[in-house]
Amino acid sequence: MSSLQELCSGLPLRPLPENRGRWAGVPHAPVRTPNLSPEEEQLALRNALRYFPPDVQKLLALEFAQELRQFGHIYMYRFCPSIEMRAYPIDQYPCRTRAAAAIMHMIMNNLDPAVAQFPQELVTYGGNGQVFSNWAQFRLTMSYLSKMTEEQTLVMYSGHPLGLFPSSPRAPRLVITNGMVIPNYSSRTEYEKLFALGVTMYGQMTAGSYCYIGPQGIVHGTVLTVLNAGRRYLGIENLAGKVFVTSGLGGMSGAQAKAAAIVGCIGVIAEVDKAALVKRHRQGWLMEVTDSLDRCIARLREARKKKEVLSLGYHGNVVDLWERLVHELDTTGELLVDLGSDQTSCHNPFNGGYYPVQLSFSEAQSLMSSNPAAFKHLVQESLRRHVAAINRLAQEKFFFWDYGNAFLLEAQRAGADVEKKGANKMEFRYPSYVQHIMGDIFSQGFGPFRWVCTSGDPQDLAVTDHLATSVLEKAIADGVKASVKLQYMDNIRWIREAAKHQLVVGSQARILYSDQKGRVAIAVAINQAIASGKIKAPVVLSRDHHDVSGTDSPFRETSNIYDGSAFCADMAVQNFVGDACRGATWVALHNGGGVGWGEVINGGFGLVLDGTAEAEQKARMMLSWDVSNGVARRCWSGNPKAYEIICQTMQENSGLVVTLPHEVADEQVLQQALRP
Repeated sequence: MSSLQELCSGLPLRPLPENRGRWAGVPHAPVRTPNLSPEEEQLALRNALRYFPPDVQKLLALEFAQELRQFGHIYMYRFCPSIEMRAYPIDQYPCRTRAAAAIMHMIMNNLDPAVAQFPQELVTYGGNGQVFSNWAQFRLTMSYLSKMTEEQTLVMYSGHPLGLFPSSPRAPRLVITNGMVIPNYSSRTEYEKLFALGVTMYGQMTAGSYCYIGPQGIVHGTVLTVLNAGRRYLGIENLAGKVFVTSGLGGMSGAQAKAAAIVGCIGVIAEVDKAALVKRHRQGWLMEVTDSLDRCIARLREARKKKEVLSLGYHGNVVDLWERLVHELDTTGELLVDLGSDQTSCHNPFNGGYYPVQLSFSEAQSLMSSNPAAFKHLVQESLRRHVAAINRLAQEKFFFWDYGNAFLLEAQRAGADVEKKGANKMEFRYPSYVQHIMGDIFSQGFGPFRWVCTSGDPQDLAVTDHLATSVLEKAIADGVKASVKLQYMDNIRWIREAAKHQLVVGSQARILYSDQKGRVAIAVAINQAIASGKIKAPVVLSRDHHDVSGTDSPFRETSNIYDGSAFCADMAVQNFVGDACRGATWVALHNGGGVGWGEVINGGFGLVLDGTAEAEQKARMMLSWDVSNGVARRCWSGNPKAYEIICQTMQENSGLVVTLPHEVADEQVLQQALRP
């Protein structure tokens, strides 16, 4: 077992570590099929070997070539550390700056086997959300961070640490870009090739920016989504006895079972991978599991009748489950489901993100690598069946939404009946959850704000929970609009439930949805608690990139932008640059995330609070921009809630000056101007 000191000393070369290959007992990424030419295989091998001196290249070349041909990528398993991978307390990292140690803490959390989906392939979640492309990059990055001073910035090119460059103390310590491929070449085929060559990678949203906090983040997002879906579609606050059917129990989607329990409904979640299902059951996130459709339907009926709170995992394909629900409706007249969605990694449908109903899990994995064209055909056929079943149920009082995982986009590409008559190219028969459920929340500046206590001490997290609750309660007492109060109340409830439901997996982290005022107030309160010693070590602030201004994604985060700019990525890029200018400890910009490669640009940040006055000033400046950027953009797209919020923000902040858009008062003006 190596130490953190050894881990930060660079590449172990003399002697080389033992090549233990792939670990047994942990899930592994599906085999990739990049279809490289012989010349491209040589280039991939050359790119991998350039990390190593000539005297070890002959040995490494043979095993790297074998990895490339066997797995479709060079992961460098030999250099996978033997140390227990987890978020160690910040004081244990051998660093010259607290910021660097905090970044190390976050990186190792992303690769913790309790957190990561495929830890040995450096995939945190989503099937292909990489932290690094290979283990040499991980080791070199840790070495650079251990040497970094307050006058250097580490530059990361798609997992590759370019080096430490002279900088200033107020500049970011780390700048990350992932997958920034020229737009015309951001296709799936090109991605597989470029990733195999080792020159780019898919960082998802928070994997490649070192900000993932385990499935707690998506638990919270799913809790709010299901609560607000009940309000919008069913007209109710209490979801007791209501049934929510979905699929996926992996990295992100694993949160759905716990979310169902927290909101008090009956959640039925299908999962084809038994290992993922067993993992969630052992964690206590799934109350019950079954591999029998008959048992699943009988248990669903029983819980519905008794209004039980239940999270039930079905080991099988969700298409079978949806088709069985259609059968029950057609034969008994009983609609057994109220709400539905999907959280498979459908942005990556042909490489393990979506499994076709026609094959078993093992059969699908085999065909995926042996005959990708046949596998793609079966996936698209399965998607058509999937949608057909949902369409039948939606003829009754059943409501389905797209969870922004590219499910409806891929279904459309497969020829499924998802068209919405007279709609624009961003809309389908079923809405994105942003369009109907969460869009107005984003427009008011509410989004997934999170923090990590780098001490690793649960007591520090308990202090931050209390501080956040107190801040929101004080805001309500001081008087806020009804719509804002509702969101604050939901989040106060969430913090209390999160503590009860043991949602920490990996680092001591918390997430809540907050607006600009709330984020700044919580950050200031936490920083003051660090200064006074109530919190023992620095706290890292971040957010899901899935937020008010972090992401330009026309089928998800910006799907309710109707001024024609939904396919423009200015907001995410400005967010990345603006956060860097205003004090972020690190910033990240990705191509891809959530809905797939080439479909989205997103930006994120990390900010270390250390109890200093400078940290408070940075938090005030950076968090204000991080929210206002997106609210102002939504204001200009014609959203009245965003218009109201930005006007209020301008009144409260003398440094903010925005020219507000004018409404076109008379539609006839347009019609007359365009008359032939």
